[in-house]
This record gives sequence, C-alpha cells and structure tokens, in this order.
Amino acid sequence: MIRFVQTAVILGILAASVSAGEWRGFRGPGGQGYSTETGLPTTWSDTENVEWKAELPGPGASSPITLGGKIYLTCYSGFGHGTEGSSVDDLRLHLVCFKRADGSKLWSKEIMPKQPESDRIRDHGYAGPTPVTDGEAIYVFFGKSGVFRFTLDGEQIWNTDVGTKTHGWGCGTSPVLYKDIVIVNASVESGSLYGINKADGSIAWKTDGMRSSWNTPHLVDVDGRQELVVSVQGKILAFDPGTGESLWSCRGIQDYVCPSIVSSNGVVYAIGGRTSKCFAVRAGGKGDVSDTHLVWEAKAGSNVASPVVHDGHLYWVSDRNKVAYCLDLKDGAIVYSERFKGQPYASAVFGDGKIYIVTRFDGIFVLAAKPEFEVLAHNKFKDSGRFNASPVISDKQLLIRSDNFLYSIRAGG
Repeated sequence: MIRFVQTAVILGILAASVSAGEWRGFRGPGGQGYSTETGLPTTWSDTENVEWKAELPGPGASSPITLGGKIYLTCYSGFGHGTEGSSVDDLRLHLVCFKRADGSKLWSKEIMPKQPESDRIRDHGYAGPTPVTDGEAIYVFFGKSGVFRFTLDGEQIWNTDVGTKTHGWGCGTSPVLYKDIVIVNASVESGSLYGINKADGSIAWKTDGMRSSWNTPHLVDVDGRQELVVSVQGKILAFDPGTGESLWSCRGIQDYVCPSIVSSNGVVYAIGGRTSKCFAVRAGGKGDVSDTHLVWEAKAGSNVASPVVHDGHLYWVSDRNKVAYCLDLKDGAIVYSERFKGQPYASAVFGDGKIYIVTRFDGIFVLAAKPEFEVLAHNKFKDSGRFNASPVISDKQLLIRSDNFLYSIRAGG
C-alpha cells in the first residue's frame, strides 16, 4: 500500500503541468507518458470526436508539444517517404506552429539540413526527435544538422553541432531540459551525450560511451536530487545532469536500445533488444551496481516502443513480437502477455484509466489500464500515412500525428 501511495504522489507531481494543459516535451512531464487528466475520448473516427485536423508540410516520427494556445511540431519534406525520384539535396526540415483551438497554421520555419545527409534512412525519416520547451524557447534536435534554439515565434537563436555521423535508422532521441542545460543523446552522430547551455548553445559538458542508443535520456528523482539515466548497448548508465559526471552503471540490454526509460519510487525500468529484456534498477548507487541495485530482470521487451507505469504495473506493446505486456513492478512477474494486432513504433501513453497505443498502419487501440488485458476500443482513420509518433494528452485534447495530418481528438469534439 505504501508503494502505491508513493507512486500516486510522484506521478501526481510529475503530471501537475499536464493538468494545466501543457505537454512540453517527449512523453510529457518527466518523460513518463502519464497524464492525470480525465474526460478523455475512448472512441473516434473521421467523423466522430475529431475536433480538427491540420495538413502537415511533410512526414515525421516526432510528437507534437503544447505550450499555452500553441502546438509545435517537426517535419521533413523534399526527399524520403513519398518523394521518389528526388535527391537528398532537396531535403528540407521544418518546425511548424499551430493554433490549438482550431489547428490553423501560425507559422512554419524551413531549415536547410547539413549535407551530405544519409540517403537511406528507413521508416523513421529525418524528423524523429520531439522538440522540448521551457516556456521561453523551443529546442529542436535534427541529427547531424544539430541542436537548435528558436524563439516561440520561430526565430533561430543558435545552432550547435553534436556530430556528423548518420545511420540507416536515422536519429530518434529527443532533447530534455535540466535547469539551464539542454541534454541530447547524440549516439548516432558522435557516440556522445551532450549538455548544452540554453543561453548561447555552448557545450557545458560532454561524455562518451553512447553505444547503439536511440533512447531519450530520463531524469529520475533520488533523495531530493535528480540523476540522468540512459540505456545503451550492454549497460544502463547514470550521470549528474548538471556536470555530466558518471554516477553508476548496471548491466543492461545486450543489443541496440530504442525504448526510453521510465521510473517510479527511485527505480528505473529499461526495456529493449531483440532478446526482449526488461531491467529494474534502483537509482542512487555508485560505480558498477549490477550486484547491488539490480532489483529484477524479466524476459519481456520491445525494439522501439516505450512503456508506461501505472498503479504498481508496467505496460507496453512490443513492436517486435506484437505482444501486449503487463509486469508487476515488485518482482517483474509477467501479469499478462497477449497477442496484439498491429505494430507500434509509438510509445504507450496513460490517461483517464486508459492506455493509448498508436500502431503504424492498423489504427489506435485503447486498452484498460488494469492488470487484466482488455481492449476498450480500436479506432481508425482513412489516412493512408504512417503513424509513428507517440500521442499527446493536453487540456483534454488527444493529439495524434501521421505523416500527413495532425489530429485533435476530444470527447464530444
């Protein structure tokens, strides 16, 4: 009972800004994919509960973010998906701002990518990382084109290089904020983790060792302070987010790692790999904590999609084997593993007693957030685009993007 009460308190604190109607970065407050909002939609279609839809200038796997009455989103155009016959030199990157009330476009910023870009990125494209905002500026990561700071009106303030390498799977890690620092996992671009000063784009710190890591770093609360945790091939690593100093490491996924870490009560949960593994590690250690802080290990994982924590359980749907999982946080016991129709690259999001699972081509599933598998709804649009982006819950809006459109879904919309 104490564990569940503590979990509720922590998640309530993390979701405080969500209740104020804002979802400022990848997977919302704390990167947990968790909202305390109620009155969220369960069913929708092209004609039901769609408040509006906005046409996009191009595809992307990034999620939208919200701030006040505005929505910010990245896209790419000119080359890649749906532009057969064009040259990578025609590639353009976009940061777009929409009005939340009706989806009208307020402005669009076009960015010339640094060339030569990879001409063989599969599935995810050139706009994978989700932007993040501190309420004063927008921070965007475009892989080898670097990290950008824009004003809320789309004026570029600075652009910082974090490496020049590319990969066939593209770039997928989103920036996170810690005090006056923007943190970026540039595993693809340089094999490094960067802390960048928000004010001028200068490098505050840099650490290497980001091997085969496509996951967004996670900030976990430990005894009144925060540790920065990232999952890389073979290890789970923790750093001081202010200085980049190494704090601890634990054995981890023995493969490339895409799913982002989540946490509860000072324990971090990392899934991933073709071998389908899940590790629970108690944060706050020093040095190699594999023998002292590894709480449990389970044979269940995912290649791309990240999990969500709710009421003592860990939930996700694996894109690798198309199985829906529920694990007990206490010991990693698999409560259920059920065959699932559809492949999600997007990460699970919790809200209003429901778990939203966006699949690439087979619609959006709504699962009951309980330790018994139940599909509450299966919703589909006529949209033929890929749905690779994780959904957003903000001010009772459910925001979902495909390669073609951004949708606002609202109960009674």
